[in-house]
Amino acid sequence: MNDAPPIRFDTKIAVLLREDLETWQRLNVTAFLVSGLGPEIPEVIGEPYEDADQVPYLPMFRQPVLVFEGGKETLRSAHTRALSRSLPRSVFTSDLFGTGNDRDNRAAVRAVPTGELDLVGLAVYGPRNAVDKVVKGARLHP
Repeated sequence: MNDAPPIRFDTKIAVLLREDLETWQRLNVTAFLVSGLGPEIPEVIGEPYEDADQVPYLPMFRQPVLVFEGGKETLRSAHTRALSRSLPRSVFTSDLFGTGNDRDNRAAVRAVPTGELDLVGLAVYGPRNAVDKVVKGARLHP
């Protein structure tokens, strides 16, 4: 039994998904969105895992990922707030459902001006209060 006090984080990882996505799309978009956090922000990654038989496993995020949902305008507002706060972020646009590789994904995002991105997902990382302000108006994913 561990008597250590719970760990509290002063940062937050949040994913905001458009509410009209199919289940497979929600899962796929979430996985893609958070995949960039570790390489860019190494402190979000914890230590490697190991089971009782000493079989090693890859490290994961050191803190929970909160998943939210909202409409198209909620995503647009959250994106604007994330940009204005200069928070680390990743985007997933509807165009990416029609591509099949990283090169084409990047080209699809690069082809659209910021204000015209058809966002279906957004991930942000930063101080708790700043991330809370970014996802304001969204609701926790059921």
